[in-house]
Amino acid sequence: QVQLVESGGGLVQAGGSLRLSCAASGRTFSSYAMAWFRQAPGKEREFVGGISGSAGTTYYANSVKGRFTLSRDNAKNTGYLQMNSLKPEDTAEYYCAARVGSIVTVLTAYNYWGQGTQVTVSS
Repeated sequence: QVQLVESGGGLVQAGGSLRLSCAASGRTFSSYAMAWFRQAPGKEREFVGGISGSAGTTYYANSVKGRFTLSRDNAKNTGYLQMNSLKPEDTAEYYCAARVGSIVTVLTAYNYWGQGTQVTVSS
């Protein structure tokens, strides 16, 4: 079992930055691929990016590539989503998720989810 808790959301102006954290419980954190999804009001939850258990592989949605960076510190059981050059269209509830195995973009493949953290980007 893995429990995930996100933090770091907030209100930021367009062009600004935020760093989200995802703290995980459990002793085998490095066995899990971690991903971030987001959901804007009235829209489906979408894949933002994922990072492998070893942090050797990352994968990003085209909409955030070059602006967002995933990392993780397995010693701290924590994953991070650094978001730069934020745009109003990045406004959403952001969720971290984890699964045993490789990064996939399909949300139903993830067994464990955090409660979400709100990111609001003002224009």
